[in-house]
Amino acid sequence: MKTVMIRYKTRKDQAAANEALVHAVYDEVRIVRPAGLKYGTFRLEDGVTFIHVTNMETPSAEAALTSMASFIAFQKDIKARCVEGPELVELAPVDSYELFT
Repeated sequence: MKTVMIRYKTRKDQAAANEALVHAVYDEVRIVRPAGLKYGTFRLEDGVTFIHVTNMETPSAEAALTSMASFIAFQKDIKARCVEGPELVELAPVDSYELFT
């Protein structure tokens, strides 16, 4: 199992566009329903910082996500939309309660 957190800050004028791209990824994920993928995205109070938390329970889950057309479109210009990051951090779960149910 691999759990990662990606954090980045978009330019103020790109936050809404970034959120739309995020929604497109989730629309496709809900159709494809990749086995072993659990995924959540959060927008912080500042309105421009995004955090993605992904739990990939199977080796193929990451490949399924990263090969989706919507995910490729999301990543295409991510650095141009950002003023900070993206920074990927691998997480070592200690405990949780229904975090991804």
